[in-house]
Amino acid sequence: MHIRRNRAWEMPEHLATPESVFLDRRRLLGGAAGLAAASLIGIEGAQAASDPTADLYPAKRNEAYTLDRPLTPEKFSADYNNFYEYGTSKSVLPAANALKTRPWTVAIDGLVEKPMTLGIDDLIRKMPLEERLYRHRCVEAWSMSVPWTGFPLSKLVALAKPAAGAKYIQMQTFLDRAMAPGQKSFLYPWPYTEGLTLEEAANDLAFVATGVYGKPLANQFGAPIRLVVPWKYGFKSVKSITKISFVAERPKTFWEGLQAAEYGFWANVNPAVSHPRWSQATERVLGTDQRVPTLIYNGYGEQVAGLYKGLEKERLFV
Repeated sequence: MHIRRNRAWEMPEHLATPESVFLDRRRLLGGAAGLAAASLIGIEGAQAASDPTADLYPAKRNEAYTLDRPLTPEKFSADYNNFYEYGTSKSVLPAANALKTRPWTVAIDGLVEKPMTLGIDDLIRKMPLEERLYRHRCVEAWSMSVPWTGFPLSKLVALAKPAAGAKYIQMQTFLDRAMAPGQKSFLYPWPYTEGLTLEEAANDLAFVATGVYGKPLANQFGAPIRLVVPWKYGFKSVKSITKISFVAERPKTFWEGLQAAEYGFWANVNPAVSHPRWSQATERVLGTDQRVPTLIYNGYGEQVAGLYKGLEKERLFV
């Protein structure tokens, strides 16, 4: 008798939305909503068609990173994004169309063998692209499941050849107030900055996404290149990266600079540690009517818990 055991991050089948229910829900979204969706798809299609790396997608799926859980349909995830450079609402897709992703360069500097600046297309073509299915858990207590395309962050670290003194990797997004009206607000410490330890960056799950849903990244997802660290809250996965620095001191991140008491450096998912203003015990699954239990490390504890041994005094889950 064959007994299948779910991997640590997989959702039990009884929690998945039945296909018939999902399809009925989609049929109810007709009329005006359907026209709006068609308009959004048209914007995304134009973005993908103009991407010089479009021939690389879809990439082969790495079956080591699959989920026993339905993928969030693109219709929902593509129109529900945090991208403060383009506004504080979730429907930033139309505004994010102003993001110009070519020309685009990524600078690699700091404690490395040789600082370099790479054109985004050259960088993408240097890397072994693959598709991975990952859970995504927002600090706001909603979640989705996404088919990212990209490459392991460890490949980029190897390309940079960090020096012995490098302990952290700091990533920054672009700064262009003319292109991104949200950056005109001086309430925020622009540019968006995030960071990981080198040990976190070397973990197999740490991923650099250049595509999603079998196409180059749409702007609102963080085109043309973003970080994906699925065991952490989503704000750690910095979008639209232009600079990667290898540093000795822990970088101060965007949300720490804004409200350190609520958004710390580590930001690992934990249902037992509430946000100061809401519980993290459950999450709303985007595109469904479900609330499901939150899993520690977003279900990836088997792969990442060992990174934090000896750091019990740190605020690991805020």
